[in-house]
Amino acid sequence: MNIEIFSGELLSEEYVLTVIELTKACQVSNDWVVMLVDEGILHPLNKDDNNSHLWKFTGNSLYKARMTRWLELDLGVNIAGAAVALELMDENEVLQAQIKILEHGDHNIVN
Repeated sequence: MNIEIFSGELLSEEYVLTVIELTKACQVSNDWVVMLVDEGILHPLNKDDNNSHLWKFTGNSLYKARMTRWLELDLGVNIAGAAVALELMDENEVLQAQIKILEHGDHNIVN
């Protein structure tokens, strides 16, 4: 039996990555990141800065960028399709949280 052990760091919303760190972590170009921003997948903290080389992102952006890359490379999904898939995954997560709240009887928390 082969066992692979992975290690890593869970990045929270408070963690800030530069665009250079994001491109290195995903092994992509700056132009690819710009496409994800244009498609609405990623949201730079400082999007008002027109120089994309200075953008900064939250830790969640790394997850979304890596998931997009996986959808693109392994499943052949284009960027627009990945945007839809990620949006549905986010909605599913919210719905699952609401189900857990309802199962525990705290009906006041769900909007």
